[in-house]
Amino acid sequence: MPDTVLVLNSGSSSIKFGLFDISAVEPSLLCKGLLDEHEAKPRLVVKSPAGQDLFETRTEAPDADGDHLFADVLAFIEDRFGERDLRAVGHRIVHGGPDYSGPVALTDDVTAKLEALTPLAPLHQPRCLAPIRALAAIRPALRQIACFDTAFHHGLTPPASRFAIPRHYEERGVRRYGFHGLSFEYVAGRLAEIAPEVVAKRTVIAHLGNGASLCALRNGRSVDTTMGLTPLDGLVMGTRCGTIDPGVLLYLQQHEKMSIEDVQHLLYHQSGLLGVSGISADMRTLLASGEIAAREAVDLFTFRAAQQVAMMATTLGGLDCLVFTGGIGEHAKEIRSAIGERLGWLGVRIDATANDAARERISGGGNAVDVFVIPTDEEMTIARHLCSGAAT
Repeated sequence: MPDTVLVLNSGSSSIKFGLFDISAVEPSLLCKGLLDEHEAKPRLVVKSPAGQDLFETRTEAPDADGDHLFADVLAFIEDRFGERDLRAVGHRIVHGGPDYSGPVALTDDVTAKLEALTPLAPLHQPRCLAPIRALAAIRPALRQIACFDTAFHHGLTPPASRFAIPRHYEERGVRRYGFHGLSFEYVAGRLAEIAPEVVAKRTVIAHLGNGASLCALRNGRSVDTTMGLTPLDGLVMGTRCGTIDPGVLLYLQQHEKMSIEDVQHLLYHQSGLLGVSGISADMRTLLASGEIAAREAVDLFTFRAAQQVAMMATTLGGLDCLVFTGGIGEHAKEIRSAIGERLGWLGVRIDATANDAARERISGGGNAVDVFVIPTDEEMTIARHLCSGAAT
């Protein structure tokens, strides 16, 4: 009987998933879907790998734990792929803390340790953990595996991993962890396939989406990244501020009399593109807008991205390759072009025709820096880990 695994990728208001056949060396996608809890009536949509509609249903009222929708997913899998054996469910977990450097089987003890990391990723960690409980209630014997966004950066060492605060805090785990690791892992592997000659070169991957970060790679391994202890640091994001003067936070609390909870909400939910534009957190909306504030938000986004690519190049001692990925990185040619223009002094040149067509390689001939657009696939990364039996 062929084996399958279900992969869940939890976001702030929706959960992407994929069902993979793992009977061969490389997992193959059988179907993909979306559990969307953003709407008044949460819905489940399932599509074929080619994008054809296979199944859709809605719940009559929001279900905080998603139990109805997860039960519907399992029922669909049994109905459509009943001849296959569902071996495990793989979860994208945003924060693994200092303890988890690779996939791990989810036990009550492991789940409790991951829950304790919620203060380090308050926007993401609860959403990642909710499906684990829901599935355990529905199918308690089903094996569940955690794969971590922090794992790819687990080898970071000082000075890249260190904050300039008293050392005893570092000994208690206050350090740079980095995120988007499952995306960076996939893109690094794909880059090695399409351009093996650049693997040993100095590479920066720009994962640009509602959440955004950069990763500096040397020989395919992470040596620096823009996110730190939490997914709040670094680039301007949809609703997150990115790098900010800590004095601003002290000012908000001391002089604006904001509570810690209010400041946290401001930094995670009201800042970034949304805060600067006052219009939207969606880059597509801002690019289509004629409002000055929208243009200013986009300008800040590209300025900060280019600035921090240069920072990653400092870690690497130069820049040989730049890769765009993520929703914005893959689809917004204007953003790629603007970042490329700001990095011209580093040798980045983007071919306008190739960029408009979103080709795989968008750098012009004879450029000092190779520039690529590579779609990411976090679900495939997780499926590969499950297929390899990497979880302990």
